[in-house]
Amino acid sequence: MNETIPEGGVRRATGVRRRALQRIPPAPHAWPLLGHLVPLLRDTLAFLKSLPAHGGLVRLQMGSVPMVVICDPELTRQALLDDRVFDKGGPIFDRFRDVLGDGLASCPHHEHRRLRRLAQPAFQPDRFPGYGRTMTACIEEMTGSWTPGQTVEVTAEMMSITSQVTAATLFSGSLPATELGLLTGDVKTIASGVFRRMFLIPPLDRLPTRGNRAYQSAHARLRRTCDRIIAERRADGTDHGDLLSALVAARDVEDGGRGMTDAEISDTILTFFLAGTETTASTVAWALDLLARHPEIEQRLHTEVDTVLRGNPATYADLPRLELAGRIVTETLRLYPAAWFLTRSVTEDTRLGRHLLPAGTSLVYSPFLIHHRPDLYADPETFDPDRWDPERPQPPRSAFIPFAIGARKCIGDTFATTEATLARADIRPLEPEVPARP
Repeated sequence: MNETIPEGGVRRATGVRRRALQRIPPAPHAWPLLGHLVPLLRDTLAFLKSLPAHGGLVRLQMGSVPMVVICDPELTRQALLDDRVFDKGGPIFDRFRDVLGDGLASCPHHEHRRLRRLAQPAFQPDRFPGYGRTMTACIEEMTGSWTPGQTVEVTAEMMSITSQVTAATLFSGSLPATELGLLTGDVKTIASGVFRRMFLIPPLDRLPTRGNRAYQSAHARLRRTCDRIIAERRADGTDHGDLLSALVAARDVEDGGRGMTDAEISDTILTFFLAGTETTASTVAWALDLLARHPEIEQRLHTEVDTVLRGNPATYADLPRLELAGRIVTETLRLYPAAWFLTRSVTEDTRLGRHLLPAGTSLVYSPFLIHHRPDLYADPETFDPDRWDPERPQPPRSAFIPFAIGARKCIGDTFATTEATLARADIRPLEPEVPARP
């Protein structure tokens, strides 16, 4: 590194840090005092798509807080692969940690490797046929309750499906139907409130508003449920073939055979709940919307489903033959990645590209921004599942990051795409009218 932050003198060091950030090109249209909050909130996605024109790194001012947005796919890849220097953190992510605790997705780098090793057995390939059977049963139960002529609210119905799938794969048959219903209701309450709360400045998140009270009650009740079931499983000692059994039984051979604590399992379960409900529900809802606007692709999907399934529900074994359904899910994740705006925190003075980033810098990376770059994707705004046909040239690996990459890539990526593909194959309009847009 050609330039370093001096050790002596806090004021001098602060000045060097400020000058280092000021060398990064600023985004246009900053407001006095508010910085880029107004253009960002006015049209978030259009604003993000405009940033690559200003450089590989672009500086934002969020009120008084500077943030650096990574606009280049290779620089994004570099940051994600070095999760020690570019650790989970930043203003938005710190609020996320308040909700999830130190689970697998939110813990700092020094805790992550051990938790990842412990959670990995829950996502081994031999467990997926069982998860697939649970997914198929839940999807069939929900879609089987729909009647011809019925209008359904797509996002709410998808949330119901994904929350039931997540609860069933986590807890198997441990919960009575009534308690399972309360639990999935709590998950939906938390999922609908978690992102709003990330932007609430304390003490606004503690005001006794109706939304805050509902969220806090659901969060406390869900924690109590998880803690009780964990205690019961430890006493039982039986492998129920679900995610919770895998987490309870896991032992880290690199750490003296130590397993997860109850608090770590509880944090991880809550992470799986939120990651396995709202994000997958959003993906399926957007896929339905996109197909409604592209009836020729929808008809091709129906032809594939009729040929492969022959009137039967989609199962895990059918996935290799549901090629178009899989490409539709992939293209939906490109156009509308569920996690579209994420932050990291720089833990030590470093360089990213040609710019110095002082320790403590808040970085933003956006899968949405990368996925919509016209130099990476031809006609990036066009819904084209066939761009993922293996016979066609594929974009660089760094150009598709809906689940991130590196050591902190989402551990449930295969789980999510499996569920979304099965749901997309099984859900068909009951009338010529398409479902309402989410």
